[in-house]
Amino acid sequence: MNTKELIRDVTITILRRAETTLPGDVKEALARAYECETNEIAKVQLEAMLENVKLAEEMQRPLCQDTGIPLFYVKLGSGNVNLQDIESGIREGVKEATEIIPLRPNVVDAITRAGGKAANVGDRMPYINYKFEADIDGLEITAFPKGGGSENVSAFNMLTPKPEEEAVKGIKKFVLEAVLNAAGKPCPPTIIGVGIGGSADMAMSLAKTALLRPVGARNEDARIARIEEELLDAVNDTGIGPMGLGGKTTALDVHIETADTHITSLPVAINFQCWAARKASAKIYSSGEVGYL
Repeated sequence: MNTKELIRDVTITILRRAETTLPGDVKEALARAYECETNEIAKVQLEAMLENVKLAEEMQRPLCQDTGIPLFYVKLGSGNVNLQDIESGIREGVKEATEIIPLRPNVVDAITRAGGKAANVGDRMPYINYKFEADIDGLEITAFPKGGGSENVSAFNMLTPKPEEEAVKGIKKFVLEAVLNAAGKPCPPTIIGVGIGGSADMAMSLAKTALLRPVGARNEDARIARIEEELLDAVNDTGIGPMGLGGKTTALDVHIETADTHITSLPVAINFQCWAARKASAKIYSSGEVGYL
């Protein structure tokens, strides 16, 4: 079970699905945005996105020329799991997927910019996030290719801790400032992930993890869910609209994840996802059977 070869093959399959087939919740959100839009330019942009999605699925070609950097989320459950097999299998899968899908080789040295021909593998790339969940039989792998345009407008700030009402106002202000600064750069309508609490690195990790939640799925904490809805309304009231050209829909959703933090700290991180919110998952059972989610 969970041999390197099996994980390699699963990696290729979920990367292909992520790159060529937009998740149903995102497609439905784009369609709803198109139906309710009254701005003619925005409507044209949304129509082009929906046509792009249709063609990508039919032709099995990537939705966007920026096929992203290879990020993976792995849930480890029961059964014998060899982490070396997971790491090697995903790495080999990314190499092969880059050639056969094909994917743009986006991974380069951060300082020298050398690379771009190494099949999307490099120092700490692909990046794999692990989480342990005892009730899973085997393991679950999610491919989450992340484009540079949306990643480049990420924002982080250490806000001053204040009483709850003032803290929420400060968080909302920071998110809206980030949205206005980003404007059309992250290819809206976006999904906006917000991480609150933890340490600086935890906050950004929470913000990115929030992007994995389906459009319309609210935080389980009613208090946080209300802030998500209020922020979504406020973001869409900016009028930035699809591709920054004006319109009703600047974001398809806002998702917030939280963690407890230090008594003197209030870290807040924001991670944007473009309209091509790509992800795909598979479950590898302890028997070796594979189910695509």
